[in-house]
Amino acid sequence: MRKGSCCMFMSGVVGAVLLIMGIGLFVSGLFQTLIHNKLKGEITLTEGSKIFASWKNPPPPVYIQFFFFNLTNPEEFLKGEAKPRLTEMGPYTFRQYRPKRNVTFVDNGKKVSAYTVKSFVFLPEKSVGDLKVDMVTTVNIPAVAVMNRLKGMGFWVSSGVSMYMGSIGTTLFMTHTVEEMLWGFKDPLLTRLKTIKPDTDEYFGIMRNKNGSDDGEFVYHTGKQNYLDFGRIYTWKGEKMLSIWKTNQSNMINGSDGSGFHPFLSKEERLNVFTPDLCRSIHMRFEKEVEVKGIPAYRFTPNEECREVFVLEVACTFYSSMEEAFMTKVVKYQPLLNTLSEMGAPVVVSFPHFHLGAEKYAKAIDGISPVHKLHQTFLDLNPTLGVPVRAMKRAQINIHLERVTGFLLTRNLNGTIFPILFLNESVVIDDASAARIQKLLLIVTLVSHFPLVLGALGIILLLVCIILVIRFYQNKPSAKKDTSYAPVSAKADDQDEKNGTYIGMTPVDKS
Repeated sequence: MRKGSCCMFMSGVVGAVLLIMGIGLFVSGLFQTLIHNKLKGEITLTEGSKIFASWKNPPPPVYIQFFFFNLTNPEEFLKGEAKPRLTEMGPYTFRQYRPKRNVTFVDNGKKVSAYTVKSFVFLPEKSVGDLKVDMVTTVNIPAVAVMNRLKGMGFWVSSGVSMYMGSIGTTLFMTHTVEEMLWGFKDPLLTRLKTIKPDTDEYFGIMRNKNGSDDGEFVYHTGKQNYLDFGRIYTWKGEKMLSIWKTNQSNMINGSDGSGFHPFLSKEERLNVFTPDLCRSIHMRFEKEVEVKGIPAYRFTPNEECREVFVLEVACTFYSSMEEAFMTKVVKYQPLLNTLSEMGAPVVVSFPHFHLGAEKYAKAIDGISPVHKLHQTFLDLNPTLGVPVRAMKRAQINIHLERVTGFLLTRNLNGTIFPILFLNESVVIDDASAARIQKLLLIVTLVSHFPLVLGALGIILLLVCIILVIRFYQNKPSAKKDTSYAPVSAKADDQDEKNGTYIGMTPVDKS
């Protein structure tokens, strides 16, 4: 009995203490604060932190896919008899390596500078077709660049150049292999221009000189002083702001480069990502919750608000009246971003198949059909750590084709935004990194919910105490009235032998 009473007492006391402690710790948020502060100290761009090594040399493979648009009716389009008819070719997939080089801590370790060197390796097993064999017919970008440069120089100059271009066989469209379009080929028009202007590069390729190149020096906040600054860009190429746009807001270098964000993200946040390819920052909003390899994540994506990003906020400072007119006539209120190429071609960057764009751009061309799932740009981020677990960056390169005075080849053009190709840059966390993150998230969850565990143990012990009390009172013996027995006489024994066994009770005295 004493042992059972002791168990009841101990389970009741310990259970009550654990329950009170659990409730108190949960209300105070002590353990959650401790683990959050620990993570804020660990997720920094500092030597020895848990994330620094993977930031310098990202382990998950980055792939970049190229999809070309092949023009199947160039003659009809040039004559103005039909709108361009395109077929999509691809993907042509490359593995992209992006290690950071010349990593240097500055400002007493508050910031870190680095160059991200990009190299590409073709993956035939993940591609459709052969780079060296597949032919694509598309806009002759060098020719369009030359015509664009001569705009406003007078009819006779333009006509003379037009005749010269015709004499060497230059047309508005060209046909080359996918490999030549990407990595370069010797263009006859550029070769002629080189004799006049020696610094002209006679080779043209969309990705020419990109293999082994970098986007310039970035200086990042380490997040050591403020966890919200983790990975945020301080300067790019030594500048805090750009100077190519008309407004200060558009010239601002906001956010990170997309490789990492501060921990403890919320769904209400607006994430800014600076993209050197576009020379500007874009913003992304929460779309939905997803799961990648068992890791919970928030999906952030550009949405309809990107009309502000690509149009209303930005008006590029151009260097000719053509581009000014183009901004006013075409881009206004449309999510298209006009950028200056090094050659001077009127390049327009959009989402693939004009996703999120005005319907008129897609309807102006046969073979263009935007699909949200296939052409969306998004980031899947674990909200606790701010780590990207999956990302898709998709962009389309277009050329603005319009009539140019003096060039007969353009007489039937009407301002078409002509797609050249779109690319899909993707990354998904590898299995080893996913396993490490899952383990870390489990530890964070257990520590954060330790007060609940204490409270649950307290409730269990209290239930055990209640059960022991009930069983104790059920098994306690009750007092009963005693009955007197007396030995039977010898006569009775004889009678027992004759009539069977019976028990004789002593008669009670009635007096």
